[in-house]
Amino acid sequence: MLIERIVVGEFETNCYLVAAAEGEEAVVVDPGACGPEILKLIEQKRLKVKKIINTHGHCDHIGANREIKEQTGAQILIHRSDCSLLTDPVGNLSYFLSSPVISPPADILLEEGDVIEITGLSFKVLSTPGHSPGGISLLVPGGVVFTGDTLFQRSIGRADFPGASPEVLVESIRKKLLTLSEETMVYPGHGEITTIGEERRENPFLKEGQLSP
Repeated sequence: MLIERIVVGEFETNCYLVAAAEGEEAVVVDPGACGPEILKLIEQKRLKVKKIINTHGHCDHIGANREIKEQTGAQILIHRSDCSLLTDPVGNLSYFLSSPVISPPADILLEEGDVIEITGLSFKVLSTPGHSPGGISLLVPGGVVFTGDTLFQRSIGRADFPGASPEVLVESIRKKLLTLSEETMVYPGHGEITTIGEERRENPFLKEGQLSP
């Protein structure tokens, strides 16, 4: 499996290019900004981008949707509970920035348990709300999960935005992510790559007593 990470924008969002190998069909996860840089890496790896998957609808994860879609023809996928944020600068938290973000609307609305397929790879949708109502994680067979802004290395997502809930966030992590195998590699929306086992043991926000909302 090919996973290329590029850190984009003022919020240092992790954008991922994911494919079975160079030259194959690919998914772009969370193109938050820096469209030209993302497109350059796509070209370097000779990838055929078929899907843009937003783990949620905040501006720092959708900011380059339009440019990537226009240049590649890829479909935009997001959970139905966050789909309105794509075209709403207030909802996606970009209204007060210098350049409000308006993405093209979603082509496909996702739900818990959906499976997204490209050549040689599949992504299972795990509904992990809390940071936003439609937050998702993406589980790839072979021990990889993309967690967006739900779970980070030694931290968890913020739950003080409109539509967020700390209780729901913790429940999502407890039921959907910590139940994965210890060896599962965690590719978060910000910060460094980690594992489920490391976060069970070391994450200060997930200590015993904090996992029951």
